[in-house]
Amino acid sequence: MLKLVMLKKTFLLCFALAVSLSGVVDAGAAGKKHYGYYLDLAAQSTSQIAAPPADGSDADKKDLALLRDWQAKRTPEECERAKGHTSAAYAELFGDVSPLPLPLSKKAAAILKKIKKDTDRTVDAIKKHYNRKRPFNRDAELKPCIDPAKGNIGPFAYPSGHATIARVFALLLSDLAPENKEIYLAKADVAALNRVLSGVHHPSDIEAGKRLADSIYAQFQKSPAFQKDFEKLRSLIKVPAKI
Repeated sequence: MLKLVMLKKTFLLCFALAVSLSGVVDAGAAGKKHYGYYLDLAAQSTSQIAAPPADGSDADKKDLALLRDWQAKRTPEECERAKGHTSAAYAELFGDVSPLPLPLSKKAAAILKKIKKDTDRTVDAIKKHYNRKRPFNRDAELKPCIDPAKGNIGPFAYPSGHATIARVFALLLSDLAPENKEIYLAKADVAALNRVLSGVHHPSDIEAGKRLADSIYAQFQKSPAFQKDFEKLRSLIKVPAKI
């Protein structure tokens, strides 16, 4: 009888400990969902950028008119170049002007991956909040020259993730090699414009992405973890030279 009582007590103690530990694990897992590498993702706000133009508003009509204009004048060569930016990977966007040697070292690749993940998660949350459809899903006259099934194109348009990450990378490179700042920012602008040219984003999606990038990068700069990784990247850059 005494042995049975002891077994019951041991079982109850183990059960209570398991419940307690499961609570700690769950809390930790939940925490990881809210915190990025450099950003507090839970603190990200849609107020970082204004809401998109309302459907049917003058600004929205202007967006669609500009898209029809680009569709009418784009060339097959321009569409091919736009397809080269579909993944928005660092090397894809800045490979020909990168101050970081290519192929990227494991250390550099890991840091850039963190930057992109934090940026993408912020963009995705804001996209879901505003729920603006892609232009070709709103206007039957608009035909994208990038296959939505192959072009890293989700259902929501605002803000542009490509415009956001391209500018975040450009701001980073501008700090690493300031003598080439204008070139990096221009490359980011081209990547963003390609999304309009190819018909997968409204012009206002692009402008919102640029504003969001400025906000995200300013937050990165306040992060001790980012500052530490920034110094690691600085130690890896080639001797800067005016491109």
